Amino acid sequence: MYGIALDLGTSGFRAQLIDLKTKQVLRTAMTMRHPLPGGNVIDHLDFALEVGQDIAHGIIMDAVKKVIDTLDVDPSNIEKLVVCGNPIQLSLFQNSEIRDLAYAGKNMQRRLGVENVERGARVFPASELFKGVLEMPKCKVTVPPAIAHEIGADALAMMIETDFLNQKEVSIVTDYGTNAEMAIKVGDRIITGSAAAGPAIEGQGISCGMIASPGAIADVNVEGDYWRLSVLDNSMESKPGNLIDPVTGEVIEKGEYEAVGITGTGVIAVIAVAIETGLMEQPPKLPNGKLVLGKGIEISEEDISEAGKAIGAIRAAQLTLMLEAGVSFEDLENVYMSGASGTYVDCRKARKIGSCPDFSRKAVQFGNTSIALAREIILDDSRLDEVIALANSITADHLMMATSETFKNIYTCELSYWTEGMTMKLYKKFMKMYKYPPFPEPVEDAVMEKRAAKDIEETGGIPVQIVEEIGTTIEVPVDGCILCKRCNEECPENALVTIEKNGVRFARCSTQDCLGTSCRRCVRACPMKAIDFRNISSLSAKEIQRNDISGEVY
Repeated sequence: MYGIALDLGTSGFRAQLIDLKTKQVLRTAMTMRHPLPGGNVIDHLDFALEVGQDIAHGIIMDAVKKVIDTLDVDPSNIEKLVVCGNPIQLSLFQNSEIRDLAYAGKNMQRRLGVENVERGARVFPASELFKGVLEMPKCKVTVPPAIAHEIGADALAMMIETDFLNQKEVSIVTDYGTNAEMAIKVGDRIITGSAAAGPAIEGQGISCGMIASPGAIADVNVEGDYWRLSVLDNSMESKPGNLIDPVTGEVIEKGEYEAVGITGTGVIAVIAVAIETGLMEQPPKLPNGKLVLGKGIEISEEDISEAGKAIGAIRAAQLTLMLEAGVSFEDLENVYMSGASGTYVDCRKARKIGSCPDFSRKAVQFGNTSIALAREIILDDSRLDEVIALANSITADHLMMATSETFKNIYTCELSYWTEGMTMKLYKKFMKMYKYPPFPEPVEDAVMEKRAAKDIEETGGIPVQIVEEIGTTIEVPVDGCILCKRCNEECPENALVTIEKNGVRFARCSTQDCLGTSCRRCVRACPMKAIDFRNISSLSAKEIQRNDISGEVY
C-alpha cells in the first residue's frame, strides 16, 4: 500500500509516492507551473472569486489527478494522501470558504458571514473530493492545521522543519517562493507575514525563466574573465554547465549539462555577479541591454526589473517584520531559508543583493519543508497529533503587508532602486527621512550552513517526473474584436488565440499559461475593450475536441 505527500505550492505542485511498508520514497513528480491563471496567491484567489470557486476547484483537482497519474500507481492501493500548502491553496483544493481570505477587514467579513472560519486539521475520505476524478476507495486525505486563517500548513512546516522555534535569539524564517511566507521570533513572540513576491523568484515572469527543474540554470560563478553556469540535472543536482562570455554569449568551454532556461536562483546569481564584476553598476542597466547565457537564454533589463520587484518585496517584508517587532537590525542572529529558491540559491549572493539580510550572523538553508512535513505525517500517524498540539500552542501575530505603512514606504524605495535607477545612497536618505534606523554594515564572517543539497532530498532514486500540461482551456467572448491581434502581441506568454464559432469570436488560452490578475496586458491592449474576465468560462477536454466548437482559428 502507498501514501502520497503533496505540496500545493503557489508556483507549482510537487508530489511523492511513498511505500508505507518500507517507508521509502519511490517516485517524485512536479508541475512546471500552477494550473490556475496568475503568478501569486492573490491572482489565484481573484480568479476563483471572479470565475467561480467550483471552476477553480475543478481545475486544481484535474491537475492533482494528472500529478498522481504520473506517479504510476494503482489508485485503489493508495491509503494516505497528506496535503500541505498555504490557506488559499488548501481552501481551493478542499472547495471550502475563501472569502475571509480575500477580505482582511473584520467588518466586511462580518457582513459576508465569514468570520472566524475554522481551518483546523482535517482527515476525511478521498471520495469527498475525488468523486468522479479519481477512484481511491481506501484513501484518507489529511490536511494539517493552520495556526490562524492567514497562517497555513506551509508556514507551520517551515517553523517545524527548521529549528526556528527553539531559538532564543532574534530569528527570521522565510519560505522563498512566489508567495514568500515568513516569520520573526523575538523571545516567545512570533510575528508572521508574507510578501506577494510574484513569479520571478521562481524563474517565471522572466523571458527565459523556469521553475527549479532539470535543465535550469541555478547558479553562475566567475572563472577568470568568464562565467561558469551551474545547471540542474535529472536528479535535481547542480552540474557544471558551459563557460560563457555573458556579454556576447560565446561558449568558451562546453560543460557537462546543457541549459534550457534559468530559474529564480540563477537570476539572483546573475544579478549578484553582474554587480560584483561591474557589468551592472546600477540596476537595471546592462551592457547592450542584456546578458547572454546560452542559445535562447538572455537576461534583459526588463528581467532585472521584474526580479528586482520580487527581491524588493521580500526585503521590504523582512525589514518591516523587524521594525514592527521593535528590534534593531543588528539584533538579527539567525536567518532560515526554505523552499526551492531558498535551497538552491548561493546564500552569499542572496545576501549581496538583499533577498537575505546581510547583517544576520548566521544563515541556514533548508529544502522543501512543506512536502517534508507531509511525508512525516504519512509515515507516522502520531506526528499529526504533535503538529496539532504545536499549532495550538503557538501564539502568532500576523502582519498584513498590504495595510502596513512601513512596508509601503520601504517597498517604494525598493521599486525605485530596481526599476528606476535610484542609487542606494538616495535609498538610505529616504530611510532616514521615514525615521527608520540605518542599515548595519554587512557581517562579513557570517556562518552559512546548508542542510539540504536539493529542495527535495529523497526523490526515489529515479529522475523527477515533470508534468507538463496541467491547465484547463478557458475562453472569453470578445464582442467587437477587430482581429488586430494586439492582445496576443502584448501577452508575455504568447498564450492567446482568437477563434470563431457559430459566428461569435472568443479569446482562448490555457490557464497554466495565463499570468492572471497581475498581468492582464491583453485587457489593456485591446482598443475595443472587448476582453472582460468576468465572462470567462472553462472548457472540458471533450468540448475542445468537438469539431462543432473548435471553430476557425485566427
